[in-house]
Amino acid sequence: MPLLTVNNLTKHFGGLTAVSRVNLEANENELIGLIGPNGAGKTTLFNLLTGVYEPSEGDVLLHTDGKDQRLNGMKPYKVADLGLSRTFQNIRLFKELTVMDNVLIAMNAKNKEGFLTSVFRLPKFYQTEARMREEVLSLLNIFDMASKIDTLAKNLPYGEQRRLEIVRALATKPKVLFLDEPAAGMNPQETAELTKLIRKIQREFGLTIVLIEHDMNLVMDVCERIYVLEYGQVIAHGTPVEIKNNPRVIQAYLGGEL
Repeated sequence: MPLLTVNNLTKHFGGLTAVSRVNLEANENELIGLIGPNGAGKTTLFNLLTGVYEPSEGDVLLHTDGKDQRLNGMKPYKVADLGLSRTFQNIRLFKELTVMDNVLIAMNAKNKEGFLTSVFRLPKFYQTEARMREEVLSLLNIFDMASKIDTLAKNLPYGEQRRLEIVRALATKPKVLFLDEPAAGMNPQETAELTKLIRKIQREFGLTIVLIEHDMNLVMDVCERIYVLEYGQVIAHGTPVEIKNNPRVIQAYLGGEL
């Protein structure tokens, strides 16, 4: 059984249909690519899956712990609490906060300390804070960013800001991680490092990853299956080899041989 199922998902904005009857499945520990021309509806689909938008039609179902959880209409924080986390096409870090604080804020979403414990700074509050800081440091170590814990996010190089956003998403301990154009604006060296990073995330965290990306070399290199959107509809899905050689995909998006 897949971890995430999308059935006939549709989103209307007035008279415009941005996403139309999309069907998608994501299995546990699978790395899926989502590609298509600009305006194909990829980010809108991510917004539907993570609670930013409510579907006009269709269902988003999370299969976990022997239950089918319908995500339609849930607020983004509820969706994140169930294990779906994301990054954004445009970096959305807390630029004036340190690397440590950016990740702590995300990790705090899983902190279930009571109101009185937090307000009165009871011993358990400090114990929890110390544990969370250790977890953040461990996470940053994995991504070679432990030396930057006191650096303001705005002072990080662009590639490291992208990496920090991924670390922050991982701090919520997701089951499914959505990456929205993580290589956008990166130079070839940064993109090569990102490719290694994505592989490392899947290997070490055992996550399901859904990736929107325009860099076809990255997509073909890391993804196990690929869905192709055009005008809000899925026009093809399959393995990288199948997608690379699909005439309709070549005509609609790839534009020729890779």
